[in-house]
Amino acid sequence: MKSIKRNWKKVLLLVVVALFSLQVMGGVFFYDLAIKRGPKDFLQNNADLDVADETMDLYVNGDWIDWVHDQEFEELTLESRDGLQLSGYFLPAASPTKKLVILTHGYLGNAKQMGLFGIFYYQELGYNIFMPDARGHGKSEGEYYGFGWPDRLDLIDWTNRLVERLGSDTEVVYHGLSMGAATVLMASGEAELPSQVKAIVADSPYGSVYQLFAYQMNRMFHLPAFPLLDSTSLVTKMRAGYLFKEASALKAVRKTEVPILYIHGKADTFVPVKNAIELYENTSSSSEIFLVEDANHGESYAAQPEEYKQKVQQFLDHTIE
Repeated sequence: MKSIKRNWKKVLLLVVVALFSLQVMGGVFFYDLAIKRGPKDFLQNNADLDVADETMDLYVNGDWIDWVHDQEFEELTLESRDGLQLSGYFLPAASPTKKLVILTHGYLGNAKQMGLFGIFYYQELGYNIFMPDARGHGKSEGEYYGFGWPDRLDLIDWTNRLVERLGSDTEVVYHGLSMGAATVLMASGEAELPSQVKAIVADSPYGSVYQLFAYQMNRMFHLPAFPLLDSTSLVTKMRAGYLFKEASALKAVRKTEVPILYIHGKADTFVPVKNAIELYENTSSSSEIFLVEDANHGESYAAQPEEYKQKVQQFLDHTIE
């Protein structure tokens, strides 16, 4: 009997070790898949990221591309709190102004892609514009993607740097797309957020990194979030310094004092529109929401450009002096 009990204990121990090993390997696999810097082939031919032909034409051939190319951007650098060299692009307004917009791009994007919105702020609203490369993107250093959480502190540091340069009376607008939208929302709840930040535009945001990945893990791989996602979160904590559940825009907007305009496509299947609605319903500051028919992820501007610009301008007229 004692021999049988010992054998069962050994078997049980082996099973536990095997399951633990599988969780660790799974966590490392999904970290490398989504968080580690590098090409993300799993997103190619993803139906959730399909956009209309008109949208693709705007992204690839829009006038904004030549405009970005023709501008004499000043390239700025900043050392992050954890020692990374970050890069960004500043363009002063054509006429002197105290207004500044900081435009934050999405996952796997880069700073100058936000010229799609920058041309509007520069030409029609007369703003100074700044477009940073998020850590792990473009010219910025970093071996992982922060999905907004470490980036929120980078954004605050960039803001302080620019306010120091432009003056304490600078009025700052954050305008973010997708991961960039999550970044500006996560920053909005920080106690150290500069007082010069007067308004936020969040286009296609997600509520938290855990919420985003749980949805995508089910949609792409037909897997439940627990326990693999939790294992991946622990690997991310060890390698990138953050947990998925702490990286929450929803928690941040519950304590923000900055007015927020949410924009989201109703046909978004990559980050469902319910994310923006939940954020809007839980925002402690004054907030508005603009939902766009037939727009997929990040497609709202392309789907309704005039309505989009009008909504943004009206929101800023109410929040910026």
